[in-house]
Amino acid sequence: MTDLSETLAFDQTRLDKVRALREKGIDLYPATFERKDTIADIRTKFADITHDKSEESVATAGRLYIIRNHGKTIFADLGDESGRIQLYLRKADLGDEAFGFFNQYIERGDFIGVTGHVFRTKLGEITIWVDTITLLSKAVCPLPEKFHGLTDVEKRYRQRYVDLIVNEESRQGFRDRSRIISSIRRFLADRDFLEFETPILQPVYGGANARPFTTFHNCLGQKLFLRIAPELYLKRLVVGGFERVFEIARNFRNEDIDTHHNPEFTMVEIYWAYHDVYDMMDLTEDFLASLVREIHGSQEIKFEDTTISFKKPLHRLSMADAVREYAGIDIFAHTVEELRTLAVQHRLKETEKPQTQREFLVYFFENMVEEKLVQPTFIFDFPVENSPLAKRHREKEGFTERFELFICGMEIANGFSELNDPLDQKERFEAQDKKRQLGDLEAQMIDYDYINALGYGMPPTGGVGIGIDRLVMLLTGNNSIKEVILFPSMKSMQVEGDEAAGKESPAAEPAPKN
Repeated sequence: MTDLSETLAFDQTRLDKVRALREKGIDLYPATFERKDTIADIRTKFADITHDKSEESVATAGRLYIIRNHGKTIFADLGDESGRIQLYLRKADLGDEAFGFFNQYIERGDFIGVTGHVFRTKLGEITIWVDTITLLSKAVCPLPEKFHGLTDVEKRYRQRYVDLIVNEESRQGFRDRSRIISSIRRFLADRDFLEFETPILQPVYGGANARPFTTFHNCLGQKLFLRIAPELYLKRLVVGGFERVFEIARNFRNEDIDTHHNPEFTMVEIYWAYHDVYDMMDLTEDFLASLVREIHGSQEIKFEDTTISFKKPLHRLSMADAVREYAGIDIFAHTVEELRTLAVQHRLKETEKPQTQREFLVYFFENMVEEKLVQPTFIFDFPVENSPLAKRHREKEGFTERFELFICGMEIANGFSELNDPLDQKERFEAQDKKRQLGDLEAQMIDYDYINALGYGMPPTGGVGIGIDRLVMLLTGNNSIKEVILFPSMKSMQVEGDEAAGKESPAAEPAPKN
């Protein structure tokens, strides 16, 4: 096996300098530094500085990005979270010892603290004329080459810390993600929704059709699942009397990894008593319009080469109308066998799987329509067979009051008039469990406690789940989900003991044979 310590990027020359400094009794990693000014503060305060040194001194700190040595003078670029600024070090001012110390031991990537005065160079650059230097953290791993930065995509994902150090665009993207999540919370709090936290480790998984991750609780002596959705617990809260609830939830689904899917992802789920699927479409529309306006200052964004408009009202189509419009197929004008023949003619896969017209409706929608929905489009009226948690349609037999929102071919939101009939819910769960027993790895389990909760009565309720990662992709112009998740799931380079040989830990049980 590979010795994983060999993957460390420690540089021997830097390690030699660490050893030499420790022999001199120098603290390479002091506990604190009195930073009085951020770099942004300095740039703002001294925006009108002339070529003369300021009377007021500054004290700031950060990471060194570039060092340019000119013999008895050195120019360097210092950066903190707020920006970068140029340093000017002169041997005549610092003295032989301090100047020699910087020259010999300080390198790109090191953290230093400096004090000095501010002036403007002849080239017009705001610069700190350094009086003192303090080494705050010695980097033993060298930064990527300064002109090209970190361009290895896999390394950017595996070592996000290096990506953040050298790529301002990446840092800005994650600042935007933080702003987006804060904006979501504000939008809902302003409308009197309460945020709650529900269990991640669950004895019964549900709230979505997905394969779960399985673990084992040693103290309780039982199998548990990482949640695939917070839905069933949030609706228990509605049963308990909370009428407007939401959770920004980390979910876990043991499924494929691609540009739109990560096994660990973030979503917001919202439930609103005495409202229905149409109210939740309106809320989602308002939610997106507010968010896009706050982040971009307009109702339009640019994604790849397409302008996406969030101006209300967003387009709304039934699933049957969408298949008719985009695939040219009128589902209910054909028999099941005619639909199967059409599927074969379109060279679609798994043509034998759908057995009813409604199953073919979903089949053709997923295979021939989804990717064509570029502008924000609500698709509603889903068949009851694949909507086990949605209320039956009040007018259309065999359908539910459910919608999904698609943008740029991606599902962004999924909402219902929530099913609150405990007997109907029990039957739906039993139908799902039959599929699970027959090998459908994504079918849901029967959650008897949730059925029991519905037995105490849940008011008419609308609900919606919105994928935050995909939403961030759209709002930051990224076409891969790995660009908007700080530490995306990847095959690990470090495994332990038996697992390295493909064996399971004794503390974990194998995944259920669903």
